[in-house]
Amino acid sequence: MAPDKPSNRQVVARNRKAKRDFHIEETIEAGIELTGTEVKAAREGNVSLQEAYAMVEGREVFLHNMHIGPYRHGNIHNHEPKRTRRLLLHRKEIDSLYGRVRQQGYTLVPLSMYFKRGWAKVEIAVAKGKSYYDKREKIKKEEAKRRMDRAVRRPY
Repeated sequence: MAPDKPSNRQVVARNRKAKRDFHIEETIEAGIELTGTEVKAAREGNVSLQEAYAMVEGREVFLHNMHIGPYRHGNIHNHEPKRTRRLLLHRKEIDSLYGRVRQQGYTLVPLSMYFKRGWAKVEIAVAKGKSYYDKREKIKKEEAKRRMDRAVRRPY
C-alpha cells in the first residue's frame, strides 16, 4: 500500500457556516467550469461561498449564487460575478447525487473551493438542514466542553 501523498491544495474559499447550519452526510470533489478572468480572480482569493448552493438540473450539476469578484486587471470582457457555473462530475456521481437530493430535506452545499494541481475544484456535500433546536444543543455542548477545559487548566 502506497503512503498518502500530501495534497497540493491551495484553498481559495471556505463556507464556514455550512457545518453549523447543516448535518454533512457525504462530500464529493468536483471540478468547476470557469472562464479565464474567473480563474485569475479566484487565484487572488476573490471568492465567496456564503450563499451558494448546487442543484441537479437535467443530467448536469450547477453551482448557483457563488460570488467570484471581478478580476482587477480585467477589461470590458470581465465575467459576471454571480453567474451559474457548471460542476464537472461523472455520470454515476450525478445520478447518485440526484437520488440523494430528491429525498425530503437534503440539499447540495459547497464547503470549499481550492486549486489542486492547477485545476479549480469545489468540495460539495450532501447535507440536511439543522433545526434551531439542533444548533442550540451544539452550542450548549461546546460551551460545557470549554468550561471543563478551563477548570482542568486552572492551577488550584
